[in-house]
Amino acid sequence: MRYHHLGIPTKEKLKDEIHLEHLKMYVSGYGKNPYGVEWTRYEQDAPYPDVVKTVAHVAFEVDNIEEAIRGKNVIIEPNSPSPG
Repeated sequence: MRYHHLGIPTKEKLKDEIHLEHLKMYVSGYGKNPYGVEWTRYEQDAPYPDVVKTVAHVAFEVDNIEEAIRGKNVIIEPNSPSPG
């Protein structure tokens, strides 16, 4: 497991945010600081639990996603916010 980013939800529109239309969310800041902080803002009808839209998360990269989530309580199915 390798650290990827810290995601912090916001309701404020940020000037450099990028719209991820297929995920119904906006992201901002990733790659612009040495700590991997990313701001997330969700569309009104984004299909995620409230805890995802309101509480910060820590994201990791893994070599095998199926193995990493086996036996875990998955609240959002694996997805690809960006290529790779």
